[in-house]
Formats: sequence, structure tokens, C-alpha cells
Amino acid sequence: MRKLAECCEALAATTRKLQKTGIVADYLKSRRVDEAAVSAVFLSGGAFAAWDETTMQVGSSLLWRVVAELSGKSEEALTAAYRKHGDLGAVAGEVLPDRSEQGLRILEVAEVFRQIAAARGSSPKTALVRDLLARATPLEAKYLVKIVTGDLRIGLKESLVEEAIAKAYAGTLADVQRANMLLGDIGETLRLATEGELAEAKIRMFHALGFMLASPIESAEEGLRYFADAAVEDKYDGIRAQAHVSGGEVKFFSRTRDEITESFPELPNALAGLPHDAILDGEIVAWEYPVSREQTHEVVDENPSEAAEEKAAKLGHAQPFSVLQKRLGRKKVSQKMLQEIPVAYLVFDVLYAGGKLLIDRSLHERATLLDTLLAERKVDHHRETGKNRNTVKQERFAFGNEDPISAASIIRAPVFRARSPEDLEQLFTAAQARGNEGLVIKDLTSAYRPGKRGKSWLKMKRELATLDVVVTAVEYGHGRRVSVFSDYTFGVWDIDQDRLVNIGKAYSGLTDAEIAEMTKWFLDHTIEDQGFRRIVKPKIVLEVAFNNMMKSDRYDSGYALRFPRIVRLRPDKSAADADTIERVRAVFEKQKGNL
Repeated sequence: MRKLAECCEALAATTRKLQKTGIVADYLKSRRVDEAAVSAVFLSGGAFAAWDETTMQVGSSLLWRVVAELSGKSEEALTAAYRKHGDLGAVAGEVLPDRSEQGLRILEVAEVFRQIAAARGSSPKTALVRDLLARATPLEAKYLVKIVTGDLRIGLKESLVEEAIAKAYAGTLADVQRANMLLGDIGETLRLATEGELAEAKIRMFHALGFMLASPIESAEEGLRYFADAAVEDKYDGIRAQAHVSGGEVKFFSRTRDEITESFPELPNALAGLPHDAILDGEIVAWEYPVSREQTHEVVDENPSEAAEEKAAKLGHAQPFSVLQKRLGRKKVSQKMLQEIPVAYLVFDVLYAGGKLLIDRSLHERATLLDTLLAERKVDHHRETGKNRNTVKQERFAFGNEDPISAASIIRAPVFRARSPEDLEQLFTAAQARGNEGLVIKDLTSAYRPGKRGKSWLKMKRELATLDVVVTAVEYGHGRRVSVFSDYTFGVWDIDQDRLVNIGKAYSGLTDAEIAEMTKWFLDHTIEDQGFRRIVKPKIVLEVAFNNMMKSDRYDSGYALRFPRIVRLRPDKSAADADTIERVRAVFEKQKGNL
């Protein structure tokens, strides 16, 4: 563990990407394969592999108490150290005593992490953490705490660990990335690399793959600039969700790769009848069904026309995100809520089916396979009760859309075709009339690129802009909000410097209940307590609207938003999904052009 901690110190001391990659590669080559595999997981910022749902459930308050006890320092001394570093791991490294008999082995640490995760209750967990830190050197303790909290802060991403594995074991970066994507285990990927067997990696079901993302465009003309023949779908105001179906079991994952199945208990049963194991991509939306549900729904795969719009209207329509939000994060959903806020899963892509990975095939081919897969789905029109399962009948899923009177609706997202800017304008107007945000325009020849945002998928919205931003600091409010954090400073990504740069502050848009919930979160995830203001872990994503944008020295982005207001919380997005300074510059230039 000492060597790993020294490696982390060297990584923290440089900002050069190539140097970081070399440091990690040299360290990995110096370890036995089993030690290197565990180290790769730790260096990626977690205690366990990405696919592994195991968590230690050890919070900052428990760690603080253990560090205080082992150090013998006063609360004032610990607080001073925290104000100095703004990081609990660095505090542990500074205040814990150094004794000659201390030191841990990396495999021993991995085993204790498993024991902590398996322990039930605060007391057993505290005892295990205390014993681990008591046997660690101060430098080891520094990085043990950082790994437990998931906050290494050494400027290292999993992508750099992938590069280091390729460099250390003479594999290609593409092969390493693909194996890690399929396995969700950087340690197992390393093992395959050492054996020259990266190509043997098989997909691990119920481990969420990265989502292919769409790039924003500003006009219908731009929408067809990158490819001539486009598949066009409505951009729904829901949450992106990946469905994994295997052996009759179904799980849903959000863009943050968190499992969200519990929030939508009616959906798994609706997908369990697929004829093959599969991974689907789609959108979960609060859905308002038409008054009449008797018709068979059809896909819309033609140029814009009144007939096409009529077909799309027969499906019903999505309700605003604020309606769906009432269902998010709930471990138990009442029968009343199931009835009052029905949902649908609108499927628009298939990534894996019938034992075959499909992401390298064209969108056109994937769409055909998706239609076949959904058409063969067995639909259970009755809920399971106890151990009794009612008769399951075969129903034709007419291009993916079934009668919504069944247990829950799995709807093949309507697909239009557009060959001119005029087509796109007509489709855009119709999408907004249905209450949707805009359009997603897709190249029919494109492969599916997990985690990538390019010009193969485009999204068209019409506001000046809303931005997805990350909260970096919070302040107490005024008046009746004097005891809660209601003023949020937020930033966007500067990709070149790999950091968040602030661009504004907002204090309106959230409900009192949301502010109370966020206050608790910010109190638990404070990096630096400045009294009235707190620097917080950059995890919370907001969607903000604003009247206009100006250049300003007030924030380190060089820009400031005028009259920003919070549109909504975005729990479906991770901090990495937030907008960039390049997007800000594009919005600013567009604004200038409209003046």
C-alpha cells in the first residue's frame, strides 16, 4: 500500500497527462498481477470495480471520528487542518502518528474493504475502519480515506488508467477501452491485458454501458450538415434509461449508471417477455395516454405529413419532467402514485441481443433488429400475484407499440425521416406541440459509441439556451430561508484544464422541499466551511435558464449569466455530463448574432 500511496503522491504533483500515464504504467509493471489489478481499481477512484454494486456505507462523520480518536488531536486542531486542506484524507495524512511497525499490503486492504461492506451497523464498521487506519502509515491512511470517500483528487481519471494499462502491457488503447467497457472492471481488464486476451472480454449483463450522447445544434440547416439522410425522433422530457434483460430479470440504469428499477416497478414485468437477453436504450417518461386505447400503435417512418402526425398523436404524449420527478429516488412507489403518474419506456436503440454485441452495426441495422426483437415480445397482460403467474399470450408488437392497457407500456419511439431543413422545421414544430423539448437527429449509418458525443447524433432545441451546470458552492438564504442553503454558485467544464469554472449564481426555481433536501446533502458533502458559505463536492447538476450572457471578470470562466434561474435539478446526470466552456462561448456568439 505504501508504493501505491507514493504513486498517488507523484500523480498529484504533476498536471502533465503523459507523465501521469507513465507513472501509473511504471507502478503497475512493478507489481504482481493480482496487486496491479486491485491497484487499477483503486487508482480509478473506487474501492470496488464499476460493475460491483458493493458499497462500504462509510460516511465522512464516521471517518472524522476515527481520525480524531487515533490522532489524539483536539477538535480545534482537526478543524484547522481541514480548513488548510479541504480534504479529509489529507487531514488524516497530517494528524495521524507515524510508527515504525505500521504498513499494509494492497491485497489486505482490498479484503478489509470487503469486510467493511459486509458489516452491518455502525459499530462493526467503525471497528474495522479504526483497525485499518491504526495499522496504516500516515501516507497510506491519507489515500485509504480518499478511496473510501471516492475522492482521490490526484488528477487521474479511469481513462488514464486505461492508457497506462495499454502502455504497461503492450495492448492497444482501443482494445483496453473496449474490454473495460464490456466488463465494467478495470482490474479484470488489466488481467486480460497481461495475458494478451483483451479480445476475449465478454459483455457483463446488469453493468450499465456508457450512453451515446447528442451534440447541440442551433438550426435546421445545421441539422443536415453532417449527414444527408436522417432518422428523427422527438426529444422527450424524461430520463435516459438503459434496460438490461436477462433470464427473465430486468433492471434499469440511469445516465449516471445508477440502478433506478425501484422507482419504476411496473416496467420490468413489461420487458421480461423478450425472446432473448438484451440491452436497450430509451427514455422513461411520465406518460399521458389517449382517451381511447383501442387502436394498434404504429411507428412513424416517413416524411412529415398530417397522417404521420396523427399516428404519433395516437400514442399519447409525455408529461413535463416535473411530473416524472415525483417518481425519482423512491424505493417504494405506492399504488396511488402508480395510477396517478403512469410511465412509459420509449425504446429507440438496442445495444446487445441474442448473444451479440450490436454497437458497431449501423443505426439502420440496429433499428431493424430492435423492431424484430420487440415484435416477438411476449406480453403479460396481468400482474403476477404471489407465486401464481397468469397465462402469457403472444401479441404482435406492431413496430414496437402495444396497447397501453397492458401492465405497462414499452413504446417504440416514433421515428420520422427528414431530407431537408423544411422537413426538420415541420417536425420540430410538431414535437413542441406534443409538449416535447425538440428533436434528436441521427445518422442512419452511425455506429453506437458509448459515452461519446459527436456529430452522428444531434439535438435541436430552440431556447437561447439552458445550461447544465454543477454546483460548486452554496450560501445560506435570507428571510425564511436563513437556515437553509438556497443560493447556489455553479460552473461548467473547462476541458483543457480539466476543471470546473464558475459562471453564475442562482437562488430561485426550487421548491422548499427540494431546498431542504439539498441542504442536508450539502451539509454532508462540504469540502470547506467558510461560515456563511460552503465549498461543496461538485456532484449536483442543475439545469439553469437565463436572460442573456456577458463577458465578466467576476467568475473564472470569463462569463456571467444575467438573471439565472434554476429550471430543475438533474439527478439523472452526473457532473461529467454538464456543459462546457465551449458550449458557453457558442451560446454567447449566437446571442451576439441575434442582437
